[in-house]
Amino acid sequence: MSGIKIKESPSDRIFLGLIYAVLILILIIVAYPLLNVLSSSFSDSNAVVAGRVSIFPVEPTLAAYKAIFASSQLLTGYLNSIFYTIAGFLFQVSLTVMVAYPLARKQLYGRGLITGLLVFTMFFGGGLIPTYLVVKSLGILDTRWALILPGALAVFQVIVARTFFQTSVPDELYEAAELDGCSEIGIFWRIVLPLAKPILAVLVLIYGVNNWNAYFDAMIYLNSDHLFPLQLILRNILILNTQPGKIMADPERMMALQEIAALLKYALIVVASLPVLIFYPFIQKYFVKGMMIGSLKG
Repeated sequence: MSGIKIKESPSDRIFLGLIYAVLILILIIVAYPLLNVLSSSFSDSNAVVAGRVSIFPVEPTLAAYKAIFASSQLLTGYLNSIFYTIAGFLFQVSLTVMVAYPLARKQLYGRGLITGLLVFTMFFGGGLIPTYLVVKSLGILDTRWALILPGALAVFQVIVARTFFQTSVPDELYEAAELDGCSEIGIFWRIVLPLAKPILAVLVLIYGVNNWNAYFDAMIYLNSDHLFPLQLILRNILILNTQPGKIMADPERMMALQEIAALLKYALIVVASLPVLIFYPFIQKYFVKGMMIGSLKG
C-alpha cells in the first residue's frame, strides 16, 4: 500500500504551483529585510548611506561591532538582560499559571467576577506616574525588582492560559484523579502541568521576548549603570556614538565614530536579536500549538 501513488490532476498541480509561488513570495518579503540588516551591519558606512547594500555586504568591515564591543558595559548588560529575562519569565509564568488554572476550574466560586475584574484592567490603567509612585513606595527603585514586579502578570496571557486549561484538560481526567485520591495540588502538579507544555512554551516565549527587549522601564526606574539591561546600554551607545562631540575630545576618534554611526543601528539590531533567534527554533512547535489551542478553541 505504501508504494501506491495518487495521480494529481492538472488543476491540483496548478493549485499547488500557486501555493508554492505565494510561499516563495512571502519568504522573500520576510527574508530580504533580515538579510539587508545583517549585510548592512558588516558593510562600509559609505555604501550603507548610499543605499548600495542589498543582501550581500559591500566592502565588508567589522567597525560597527568593534565599536559596540569596545564598551566595557556590554558584558554586564548581557548578563543583566539574561537575569531579567529568566527571572522575569519564571516569576511571570508562575503567577500566570497560578491565576489561570483556578479560573479554568468550574468549582471556583465567582470566577466570572474575577475574570471580569482582570479584564477591566486591560481597558483602564493608572498610567506612568501612578505606577512610578507605586514602585517608589515599595522601595524597589534602582533595584532589579523594579524590572520584575511591575510587569509580573499580563491579563491577556492569563486568559489564553485559562482557555487552554479549559479546552485541553477534560473534566473526566479531573474526576478520575479525584477518585484515585489525588489532591488538588497533586492534580495540578502531576496531571495538568505535564499536559500544559505547549501553553507554557507560549508564555515563556512571549514573556521572555518582552523582557529581553524591554528598556523603557529600566530607563525610568534604574539609575545605576551596573543594573542596566543590554537594550538600554545599546541605546546609550547609539546615542553617544551619533553625538561624539559631547563626550570625545580627540578629533580623529570623533571622525571615526561619525563614519560608523550609520552602521551602529544595524549592528545593534543584530546583537540584540541574536539570542532570541537562537532560542526560538527550540520551542517553535510548542509555541504554534499552544497559541492556536489557547486563543481559538472555545
